[in-house]
Amino acid sequence: MLLTDQHPHNKSIMVSVLGAPNVGKSSMINYLMGMDLTVVTKKPQTTRNKFHCVFTVDRTEIVLVDTPGVHKSNMEFNKRLNEQAKEGTEGADINLLLIDLSREILPQVKDFIELMDMELGRTWVIFSKADRIEDATKLPLAEVFAKIQEVIPAADKFFVVSSKTGDNMHELTGAICDAALPGPHLYLDGSVSNKNERFFACEYIREQAFQLLKDEIPYEVAVLIDEFKDVSKKDEDRQSHISASILVNRPSQRGIVVGSKGAMIKEIGTRSRHKIEAMTGGKVHLNLHVKVSPKWFKNNFVLEEIGLPRAVNSARVWRNKG
Repeated sequence: MLLTDQHPHNKSIMVSVLGAPNVGKSSMINYLMGMDLTVVTKKPQTTRNKFHCVFTVDRTEIVLVDTPGVHKSNMEFNKRLNEQAKEGTEGADINLLLIDLSREILPQVKDFIELMDMELGRTWVIFSKADRIEDATKLPLAEVFAKIQEVIPAADKFFVVSSKTGDNMHELTGAICDAALPGPHLYLDGSVSNKNERFFACEYIREQAFQLLKDEIPYEVAVLIDEFKDVSKKDEDRQSHISASILVNRPSQRGIVVGSKGAMIKEIGTRSRHKIEAMTGGKVHLNLHVKVSPKWFKNNFVLEEIGLPRAVNSARVWRNKG
């Protein structure tokens, strides 16, 4: 039943966005949203938490659930990332499974199904990164999709898209709207996510660290918001004060993140501050600190603080903050 204060023609649909690392999940979500909400880098495993990304087309509210890339690993940290992806399917009306067209298709599907180890509900296969193929229309994707249906019986549609060129994105959006059922909108205050500004400030800082730092260092970096407060006075434009800690695994990494004469951390701060100001619509005072937290990715306190609770197959991990 619709709420009395909502339009009787309102519709709503929840769509989980799934796939291996670096197949274009976050890029596709940002394109559909029309804004850079979720973080995107060229490095895999950038997304670490599941969260809602919300937009409305006419009377249809579409809730996209961004999820971490599913991958094989016995590390506690990675187990929790995979658990976030599995939880992203809960309550979803449709699962969008992204498959990178520039790589072998069927092995991607096989690996995904083995790692998820669960039965998927209604699923649409999204062949992504079509811009990397000279002519995707010449690929025998109908035949490939038929083989995918053998391992994912609930798969009933496929789309060939590109987040870079926008090819077939409108068709995908239209199909999602058509699949939505009458029902009340969940986000009535104009919110674009179920996460708050504190969460996205943390994400934008980590995004810039991923983009600027080389080799394996980004994967051993975490960001914690120590303070996020509005310091505006009445009748003044909004101003926010944010203090954040960048956690690294080893003392040698601290010097790299700080950089020569503080150049690296200053650049991370400048870039992330611009993105945070675009989000808040006001001036941001951002203070960043680098802290050494040995093996933070095995520290239960830190993992839960960054939004990664224990997984079903979690091992015992440290409790102290370190």
